[in-house]
Order: sequence, then structure tokens, then C-alpha cells
Amino acid sequence: MIKDYFINNVENAIEKAVKDGNLGAMTEYTKGTLSVERPKNADFGDYAVNVSSLARFAKIAPPQIANAIVENIEKEDNEYSVIGGFINFKAGHKLLSNLVEEIFKKTNKFGKPENVKCEKILLEYISANPTGPFHIGHGRWASMGSVLANLLKFYGHEVYQEFYINDAGSQINKLGNSLAIRIRQELGEDVDFPTDEIERKNFYPGDYLIPVAKKYLETHQGLPQDVKELSDFAKKEMEDLQKALLNDFRVHFDNFYSELTLHNSGKVEECVNKLKASGKIYQKDGADWFKSSDYGDDQDRVIKKADGSNTYLTADIAYHIDKLERGYDRMINIWGADHHGYVARVKASIEALGYDPDKLEVLLGQLVNLVIDGNEVRMGKRKNMVTLDDLIEEVGIDATRFWMAMRNIDTTLDFDIELAKKSTDENPVFYVQYAHARACSILRNVVTVREDGNSPMSETELKDLIEGFNSEMVLPTIDTARKLILKLEEYKSVIKTSAETRQVYTICRYVQELASEFHSFYNANRVISDDKEMMKARIALVWSVKTVLRNALEDILAVSAPERM
Repeated sequence: MIKDYFINNVENAIEKAVKDGNLGAMTEYTKGTLSVERPKNADFGDYAVNVSSLARFAKIAPPQIANAIVENIEKEDNEYSVIGGFINFKAGHKLLSNLVEEIFKKTNKFGKPENVKCEKILLEYISANPTGPFHIGHGRWASMGSVLANLLKFYGHEVYQEFYINDAGSQINKLGNSLAIRIRQELGEDVDFPTDEIERKNFYPGDYLIPVAKKYLETHQGLPQDVKELSDFAKKEMEDLQKALLNDFRVHFDNFYSELTLHNSGKVEECVNKLKASGKIYQKDGADWFKSSDYGDDQDRVIKKADGSNTYLTADIAYHIDKLERGYDRMINIWGADHHGYVARVKASIEALGYDPDKLEVLLGQLVNLVIDGNEVRMGKRKNMVTLDDLIEEVGIDATRFWMAMRNIDTTLDFDIELAKKSTDENPVFYVQYAHARACSILRNVVTVREDGNSPMSETELKDLIEGFNSEMVLPTIDTARKLILKLEEYKSVIKTSAETRQVYTICRYVQELASEFHSFYNANRVISDDKEMMKARIALVWSVKTVLRNALEDILAVSAPERM
């Protein structure tokens, strides 16, 4: 990365200046103490580093320090300047042209770092109950989780995506009882769900069970004696619907892990017994309590109720231990913000059972506000429900995925339906996709014979240009394309930072910024012209933009990069 090249030059120069006794009282320097930033005024340069912090060691003024450092830097064709305690850097033509050549050489691998320590990561997200359709909140976790998986894989990690099916609780019985009512209605009985709010909470009165009831009656005669048969039937139907939608939404899990199988395997009781054996469990009021406060939790937690049933925490403890026993170096969970207090108790259980709690990372995310015609739509599984399927049908897969991923996970997302459908620059996903389509259009026009017979470049010539690109080719247009090239170069640092911080909105922001720089470049510079050398240089930049946009959209965000719009 260019900024790494710059800071390395600065730090090497500091070491040389210290060795030569040119930095006052400084006798040593530890690398990594300075940081690079972008100057507020672009006229000062592409990057800057503030060396004022060295004044307390050198015992001389920051401008003197900066000048002494610059004197020890081999400039090549790069420009260095000093303003106060800042060293400003402007990349020369060689660095910029080499960057474009790097894109041509690496194509879909551009931005992929080298020598990354590969971790085996289990990424768990969504993990919804199989009791109904996905709501739009699930859509946010689906988009963000799958983008994060793509990002971490590209970065160099081995990522295994898992969906934890919550199919062992009382909600499955509720599902069976709810299906029973829908079947009785289909059979002509005058029956409905309770109107009392408290009693109604024991059912799922959504209309989505009506087609399930119809399907059940296609192969069964009336109601079974045991509601478990209905529960199992409805659960499978809901799971199949969820999996089909995920596949359409470009979300692909490596495993769907059933909580029920976890219980049936005996692993839940095994974990409880291990905690008891190590003295981490005590009894109070007839219940078993886990001493989670010994490991940083704000209070101890019940893991087995007085009636002998397990709490949700009990199975979660066993599930996370099972993950570790499967040999994963790291576990990353995406949970809703309402699970904030849950993190400490799960980490406590991991530590209490002899594992490293830092192997668990939890990303806590805010929910989605769906905005239709300026009004926020409330969600609820037991009443009118806005489903992810509804949203995709309304605005499309691309818009849904992009919008769901384009805000920081810590921020509540306002999903504006009308804006997401617009084919204008106001719609972020359209704006970015249009930039890619425009780049493709320019490249097509390069090989199009004009009516006047003028053909600037044949298809063969364009192919030869792309295959035989070298850094010298882009030199003629560097002065008019500096900002665009620097934005292309920034993709490498965006990938690195996004992967290390587990953020995906930064990728969405980056492609919007790259699209903006490309539109500005195109509006200010004529790509196809009679100047063959200039045209080749600008075509090379257009191809580079197309390549980076496609990489980010399709390979990371799983959003299509159309060639025509």
C-alpha cells in the first residue's frame, strides 16, 4: 500500500537520522509509533504524518525534526514537503502507474493481502426459530453475515458458516398447536385463535401456516392424536422455506445445526456435569446456579430450573463447547443488541470449562426500521408481519443485500423502500451498479465502429492492451486521474481494515466513493479520442475501475455488477 510505503520511508529515515545524530537528543526510535493520515487540504499531498510527538525525545522543534527526516529520504519521483510538524507526501508517477499495473496483474485477487495467518473460523448468524418466515431483521444478519464470510475468506481465513436451529424449546409445541387450529379451519370447523393477549402468546396466528395446513391435508386425513406430528411437519416446512429463501438471497451455510440433536446427543447434560464436578454449580431455591460472576458476569445464572428443565443458557454453553471441540480457532457470532448481557455469561462458561474465552467474538447489531412512504412499519410475528421475502419481492435481491449491509452494525438501519427502488443517484446500490455499467459501456464503445467510419480501437487491440498492460501505459493520464488512482489503491487498506475489525459497511461506503471518483473522472476527461496514447491510458483506468467494482460487488457483497443498465 502507498501509505505503507510512505510511513516505511519516514521511519527508515528517522532511524538513519538518529544514527547520524541529526535528531537532537534522540538516541533510538521504535517503529510503529507514528500514523498516516489524509491531509485536510488535498493540495498539501496524498498522505501526511505528524512527527511532533518526537519533540519530547529530540528536544528540538517539530519543524526541525520533520526537515531532518525528509533530508534522509530517497525521494525518487515522489514529493515530500514539511508544514510545521507534518511531513506531507505526494505519490509520484511511478507509484501510481505501478498500482494500476498491479490491478491488471492480479485482477480478482487485487486487494488480497499476503502472509496472513490463516484462522479456522466458525461464523454463526441468523439462527432463527423455525416457527415462521424470516422478518427483515433476519435479513440484516443474513446479508451482513454472508458478506463478512466472503470478506474473511478473501482476506485469507478458512470460514465455516453455521445456522443454529432453535428447535428444542416450547416454541415448537406452540407451532404444532397453531397448525392444528389452521387444519381445523381447513376442515370447516368454526375455530380461531384466542383473543386474550396472554393466551394468544401461546400460538402463532400468522397466515403463513394456512398453506402448511393445506399441504398437510393433501397427504393426511384429519388431525393426528399427537401434536408432535404436527410440530415436526410444520417445523420441516418452515425450515425448507427458510433454506430456499436463503439460497435465493445468496446466503449459503455450510451446516444447519439442530439444537434438538445437541440435547439428544447428551452433550448438554455432559457440560452441566462437568461444571458440577469442577465446583462451578450450586443449588438455591431448588435450581442449579452457575457461578458465572466468578468470570466477570454481573451475577450468577440459572442453568437448570427447579422443575428440572434447562434454561436457554444451558444449551448455548454446550453448543459453544461443541464448536471448540470441533477444532475452530475462533468463533464469531452475530447477535441482536438485546443479547448484550448474554455475552459475559457465555464467555464465563467457556472459561469455566477450561477454554480460552477470547476465542469467542460477538458482534452485536441493531435492528431495522422499515420505512414505507415516510412511515415506519412495526414488525411482529403474531400480527401483521413484514417478511424478508416481501422486502425482496418489493425491491429486489441486490438492493436488499446492499442496503442491509451499508450501515455500521452498531447503528439502527432505516430501510427506505421507495428510495431503494429508485433508479437514480440517490439510491446507493443503483449509483454503484451504474458506475460499473458505465465502465463496461465505455469499453464496448471503444471497439464500436462509428458511422463516420472512425474506429478508435478494435476489439483485438483492446484485448492486446489489457493482456499486455505495463505501468508506462497509464503515465499520460496520471495528472488528471490522481484522485481516482488513489481511490483504487485504497481498496487494499479497506479490505484489511474491514476484515480485522469485522465491519462490512466500509465495503459499501468504499464502492460508493469509488463510483463517485469514477463519475467525476469520466465527466472531466474524454476517454475515446484521437490521441491514441491518452486514450489507451484512460481505457486502462476504466478497466481498472470496472475490475475493482466487480470484485467488491460480486465477490464480497454478493451484489450483481451489471454490464448494462
